[in-house]
Amino acid sequence: MQPKFTRPRVDLYSDTQSKPSPAMRKAIASADVGDEQRNEDPTVCKLQDMVSEFLNKEAALFLPSGTMGNAIAYRVWTEPGQEVILDKTSHVLHSEAGGAAALSGVMMRPLEGVRGVFTEDQVITAIRPFDRYNVPQSAMVSIEQTVNAGGGCVWPLSMIETMGKCTKDHNLALHMDGARLINAVVAKNTPASAYAAPCNSLWIDLSKGLGCPIGAVIAGNTDFISQARRFKHQFGGAMRQAGIIAAAGIYALENNIERIVTDHENARKLAEGIANIRGLTLEFGLPETNMVYFSVDAHRTTAIALSDRLCDEFGIRIGVSGPQRFRAVTHIDISDNDIDATLSGLQNILKD
Repeated sequence: MQPKFTRPRVDLYSDTQSKPSPAMRKAIASADVGDEQRNEDPTVCKLQDMVSEFLNKEAALFLPSGTMGNAIAYRVWTEPGQEVILDKTSHVLHSEAGGAAALSGVMMRPLEGVRGVFTEDQVITAIRPFDRYNVPQSAMVSIEQTVNAGGGCVWPLSMIETMGKCTKDHNLALHMDGARLINAVVAKNTPASAYAAPCNSLWIDLSKGLGCPIGAVIAGNTDFISQARRFKHQFGGAMRQAGIIAAAGIYALENNIERIVTDHENARKLAEGIANIRGLTLEFGLPETNMVYFSVDAHRTTAIALSDRLCDEFGIRIGVSGPQRFRAVTHIDISDNDIDATLSGLQNILKD
C-alpha cells in the first residue's frame, strides 16, 4: 500500500499540480463524445482544429501527454541508429525514461547551450559528415520552449527562425517540445504561429499553464499527422470517448491563455523576495516566465531539509532539484497571497 499523500496548501512543485476549475469541470461533464480512435469524437476533432489554427499548421492530433508527442515526433523523423541534435539539459534526454532510445532507437548529440538555447554554428558543427559506414547520420534538431532547466528561459523567435533555415538547408527536421510554449507566447506577446512556423512538428501541453488535467496536441503537415496517428496507436495512445478530456483543452484555449501573465508576475514577485532572504541565492536572475530556481547556502541547511520544514510547518511544497537547489513553478492555482506565504515561511525558517 502506498503512503497517504497530504496535499500541500500551496503547491509550487510544478505547473502540473493545478486542478480543473469549476467552469472547466462543467465543460468536461457536458462534452459531446464519440470514438476518438476512429476520428469520430466531435470534441476531440474541434480541439485539433483549434490547435492547428492556433499554430497555423495543416493538422493536429490530440495525445494523452507531451512525452508521447516527443516520442511520436522522434519516431516519424528518424530511423534507428540516426542522431538527434539537442541541448544537454533537454527534458527528453533526462526525464522521459529513455523513450527516444527505446521506441525509436536513436542516438543523442547533446550541445552545450546557454540556458538550453544553442546556436546555428553549434548545430552545423554537430552535423555528422556523410559516411557510408562509420558515423551515425544526423536526422533532427530538437528544441524546448520554454527551457525547463534554463529557468523557463524563452528561445528567441529570431533564433528559432535561424534554426529553421539551418535545418532545412541541411535536410534535417526541426521539432519543438512546446511544453510551455504558451508561456513564451504570453511573455513575449508573440503569436504561437510565429514560433511554430519554422518547425516541422511541435506540440503544446494542456496540463501545465493552461490548467487542464491531462493532454497535449501535436501539429504539423498532413503527412506528418497521418504518420503520427499510426504511431500514437502503436504506442498505446489511441482513446475512445476522449472528448471528456479534450473539452478541458477547448475551455483552456478559450479562457486561460491571457491569465498566464499573472503566473509570470507571481514568479517575478517570488524571485524578488527570495533575492532578499539571507541564506538563499537566486539563479538565472528574475524569471522571464513562471519558473524560479534558487539555492540555500550549504552551511545553513540542505534543500531537502528546508523543503520538508516548509511543507510540514507551513503547508508549502517546492520542488528539490539538487542537494542545495530548488525549482518553484507558479500556475493557475497560485495566488499573490500564496507567494507572500511562501516568502514568509522561508524567512521564518532561515531567520536563525
